[in-house]
Amino acid sequence: MNLINYCKNSFYVLFSVSMTLFILGMKFLLNDLVYFIEWEVISLHSVSIVMTFLFDWMSLMFMSFVLLISSLVIFYSKEYMAEDFNINRFILLVLAFVMSMMLLIISPNMISILLGWDGLGLVSYCLVIYFQNEKSYNAGMLTALSNRIGDVALLLAIAWMMNYGSWNYIFYLEIMSMDTEMLIIGGLVVLAAMTKSAQIPFSSWLPAAMAAPTPVSALVHSSTLVTAGVYLLIRFQVLLVESWLGSFLLLISGLTMFMAGLGANFEFDLKKIIALSTLSQLGLMMSILSIGGYKLAFFHLLTHALFKALLFMCAGVIIHNVKNAQDIRVMGGLMLSMPLTCGCFNIANLALCGFPFLAGFYSKDLILEMVSMSYINFFSFFLFFFSTGLTVSYSFRLVYYCMTGEFNLVSLNMLNDKSKVMSFSIFFLMVMAILGGSMLSWLMFFNLEMICLPMELKMLTLFVCVLGGLIGYLMNMVSLNFFNKTLNFYNLGVFSGSMWFMPVISTLGIVKWPLMLGMLSYKIFDQGWSEYFGGQMIYKKLKFYSLFIQEFQNNNLKIYLLTFLLWIVILIFMVMI
Repeated sequence: MNLINYCKNSFYVLFSVSMTLFILGMKFLLNDLVYFIEWEVISLHSVSIVMTFLFDWMSLMFMSFVLLISSLVIFYSKEYMAEDFNINRFILLVLAFVMSMMLLIISPNMISILLGWDGLGLVSYCLVIYFQNEKSYNAGMLTALSNRIGDVALLLAIAWMMNYGSWNYIFYLEIMSMDTEMLIIGGLVVLAAMTKSAQIPFSSWLPAAMAAPTPVSALVHSSTLVTAGVYLLIRFQVLLVESWLGSFLLLISGLTMFMAGLGANFEFDLKKIIALSTLSQLGLMMSILSIGGYKLAFFHLLTHALFKALLFMCAGVIIHNVKNAQDIRVMGGLMLSMPLTCGCFNIANLALCGFPFLAGFYSKDLILEMVSMSYINFFSFFLFFFSTGLTVSYSFRLVYYCMTGEFNLVSLNMLNDKSKVMSFSIFFLMVMAILGGSMLSWLMFFNLEMICLPMELKMLTLFVCVLGGLIGYLMNMVSLNFFNKTLNFYNLGVFSGSMWFMPVISTLGIVKWPLMLGMLSYKIFDQGWSEYFGGQMIYKKLKFYSLFIQEFQNNNLKIYLLTFLLWIVILIFMVMI
């Protein structure tokens, strides 16, 4: 099957299944339906292996969005990856990735969750190392090993769940929520979710995974790999609200949100800036989830998937046009040459910032207003609003570098918007990024709740956004460029831009000490006292004596005269006696 038919068929199948699942999801939501299906795979004597599937409005909606975005990504890849000889293998890897996510979404059973979870980890490794070079291999290894921690945590949770006689966690969560075993299982699930959704201290793999092709980044960062941890915690949300796990997750996710927002303001790689914005939004989802707003977290998960996929696709078109350069400092003035792509890019950026009546506004504004009504401490409150300001700041910084000014790469350039295939995918997602938030808001929250806040708190979100946007734009203008030349600002940039040195700690910090311990044990045991006084000493003595004899043999005339002289001296001495 040739490339065009392969991509078209995959697109049509996934798109039609996505629309069907969305209609089913609406029906399940409005009628409050839940289907629990069990399929007995094999029964041998008293042992039976049963596959279980959970279909409710949440799983159907999420599957619909995953399939919609993956269909558009595959269609987009037809042109983006056109020069790749192994495009069919790439499409098959993407499909395997999506199928693993499907299995994870519909599983109420820890074993089948682990199958989907491990499938995501394995296929993500294959996709990160798709462009075979040293940078990709390092990024792939960091991604795979970071995610293995979460896989081990899930395996331990499966072992602890044997206390209940079945791995269908959905039966036990509410009844056994304060049980010691269930709290241990909850702690292990939180650890697994933290690795997959790249929370501190496992954040370094997410920007490194940008070594993958851009269509993969659009899929991974919008609706698949990184959202798996959030989705798992939405299913386990009962354990978070009634225990210390919620407070712990609130602190970690708040710091992740803050760290990612700060780092994105000092980063110059286009894809890494968008990756850090994903990390910031994941922190936002996790933190609202930890204080009990699981519906809000799911709502933001879906709206974020739409504008983040759009953001990556627009970034892919820009990178394609500027001869694969990813540094935002070589871009500039793109609005004149690529109006459609830049317009969609700006819409996605505004949706990310929470601009009124775009997709991100309905979820982010609601989350921040619910935070203002919640009983949380001042530090967490500060992290929520300050991180929102940082989001707007790096978004406007990105617009300043990419869209305004002069083009900084080469004088002869062929920037254009002539790619019909990529433009179609972008345009479709742009419509969804505008309408998706309001549509989901009407569907999910038909029981209206009154949010009553004083004027100061009501306007705080808008004030923080406007202030963040001004700072992000002005700090990077030439007139205020002296900030970048001060040493303290430079040091802050190095510290923040390197994600608080987390990539170094995750790699060198883990590798250095085991290697030093290995060298020490090699010295003590393999090269220790027994070796020193045994084989090594015999070897050194034999070497010394052989060199000594060789010295005699190589200098025979000199030695003969020396011994003759000694003989005369000894003879005279004997005569004198």
